[in-house]
Amino acid sequence: MEARIKNLHTILHGARDPLVALGKSLATSPVPEKTRELVHIRTSQINGCAMCLDGHIAKSKETPQRLGAVAVWREAPFFSDPERAALGLAEAITRVADQTERVPDAVWDEAKRHYDQGALAWLVLEIAVANLYNRLNVATRQVAGSQRW
Repeated sequence: MEARIKNLHTILHGARDPLVALGKSLATSPVPEKTRELVHIRTSQINGCAMCLDGHIAKSKETPQRLGAVAVWREAPFFSDPERAALGLAEAITRVADQTERVPDAVWDEAKRHYDQGALAWLVLEIAVANLYNRLNVATRQVAGSQRW
C-alpha cells in the first residue's frame, strides 16, 4: 500500500497546532489512560485505520492478552466494567450510521453508571478525536508503521 498524499500533519501546518493542543488537553482527562487507549484501538479496528492501530498498539502499556482481545471485548474476561462501558460507547459513536437508535440509551446509561458527567464528556471527545484521526488516515491511505507518535 502507498499513501495517497503525505501525512496531513506535514502538509497542513496551521491545522496541526490545534490538534496537538487538543491531544494535550485530552491527556488531562479523568478517564484512565489505559481506557482511552482501548477506546482508540477499538475505534481504529472498526474504522480499518491500520496506521492509528499500529501507533496505539506500539505505545500501549497493555498486555498482549488484552490487546489481542479488544476486538472481542464482550466475550473476553480481561476488561473491567468501566472499560467495557467505554468500549461499548466507542462502538456506538463510531457506528452511528449503522444503527437506527444512533447511540442506544442502554449503551449511554451503562457508560453513565461508570463515569460522571465530566468524565463522560471527556470520553465522548476522546472517541470523536479517534474517529477524526481514523478518517484522515483512511482517506489518505496512510501506511501502518510509516509514522509513530
